[in-house]
Amino acid sequence: MTLSMAHDDLAAARSGDTAALERVLVHSRQDLRRYAEYHCVINDVEDAVQESLFTVSRKLRDLRVLECFVSWTFRIVKRECNRLKRGRRMLSGDAISDDIAPMVSHEPAEWRHDVAAALESLPAHYRRIILLRDLEGLTIAEIGEQLGLTREAVKSRLHRARLLAREYLAC
Repeated sequence: MTLSMAHDDLAAARSGDTAALERVLVHSRQDLRRYAEYHCVINDVEDAVQESLFTVSRKLRDLRVLECFVSWTFRIVKRECNRLKRGRRMLSGDAISDDIAPMVSHEPAEWRHDVAAALESLPAHYRRIILLRDLEGLTIAEIGEQLGLTREAVKSRLHRARLLAREYLAC
C-alpha cells in the first residue's frame, strides 16, 4: 500500500468510513504484531494486538495529527503489553517492577468533591457542555450537532463554562 493511499485511507477511516478503517487495521496488523512480539510475553502477543486494534478503531477520531498514527498505535500496543504483564504478575504473586508499574497519582477525595461542587454551581447549559466535552469526549462539531449550536457558539460556551468553574474553584 502506498503512503498516499494509506494516508487517504487513514483520513477516510477517521471520518467514519468503515471500509477504509478495515483497510487501515489490516495494513497495520503485521507491524503491530512484530512490535508486540518484542514487548509482550509470547502468549500475550495476539491478545495485545487484538485489543490494540479494537482501541485504535474506537479512538481513531480522537487522533489529531494523522502523521502520528504509527507511533500512536505502537504506544497503544506497548500499554496493552504492560497491562497484560501486570495482570500476569498479579496472578503469580511476583513483584511488579517499575518498568511496567503504572504511574498513578490519586487525587485527594476533596478535589473530586470540589470539582463536583463547581459543576453543580454552573448553570445547566454550561454544565452540560462541559460534561459532553470533558467527560464524554465529544468533539466540538458533535456537541454543536447535538445541541443545535454553531461551532463558534460551542467553543464560546465551553470557554465560559470552564472559566466559571475555575473561578468557583479559586474561591
